[in-house]
Amino acid sequence: MTGTHSNAVLERMNRFEAAEGRAKAELIRPKDAATLILVDRSGRIPKVLLGKRHARHKFMPGMFVFPGGRVDPADTKMPIARPLHRDVEAQLMKRLARPSSAKARAFALAAIRETFEETGLLLGVRTSRINGVPAGPWTAFAQAGILPDLGLLHFIGRAITPPRRPRRFDARFFALDASAIADRVEGMTGPDAEFVELVWMSLAEAQKLHLPAVTSVMLEELDARIALGFGHRLLVPFYRMPRKQFMREML
Repeated sequence: MTGTHSNAVLERMNRFEAAEGRAKAELIRPKDAATLILVDRSGRIPKVLLGKRHARHKFMPGMFVFPGGRVDPADTKMPIARPLHRDVEAQLMKRLARPSSAKARAFALAAIRETFEETGLLLGVRTSRINGVPAGPWTAFAQAGILPDLGLLHFIGRAITPPRRPRRFDARFFALDASAIADRVEGMTGPDAEFVELVWMSLAEAQKLHLPAVTSVMLEELDARIALGFGHRLLVPFYRMPRKQFMREML
């Protein structure tokens, strides 16, 4: 992003957050979370996967978002086919109170698990033997003989929900090529699920949907990274709001 474009993005996020209104005065500590942007680059124009949240949800009802959610303790125990790229791991550990490889890995695995829970997509590589899989959603990977391949993940952004909001997240945004889809479990989306529908759209088309500000910003970050070659070593933007002013720091 250029400096002028970056400033315009920050101003848009600021206006959006102000329009959303203030929550309780107490400061809520943000929860660690992870989000995944699946990118289909098989055609001339890249497309991304978004899900429409149920209209009855209290948090972002009816909006289109990327799959994602909180980091779970089980995410630290899931075996993997390949570790994170060393540059991705290093960027994930920046600006952490207690950085560790295990924590960086948990962020990445949370993004993959949440994507499965919300879309039914199993991401990774097939293998003949899997041991030590934690109980819960990860058992579906073991049953399908699939291990997550963290080496394929790109870290494209981090954003902390501003203070004085009813829900706050310290979210890491990852991108992964759609070729990593190894299998799918049907029935994970629909009228009674968190996502009522899934759509594959070009980045330009996606920007016309009803999106949270941070989703729109990460689409722009992704577009810029694809234009620069989509490498693991590209710097990663970190959005936060200290002292009531949005900041964009590069990790």
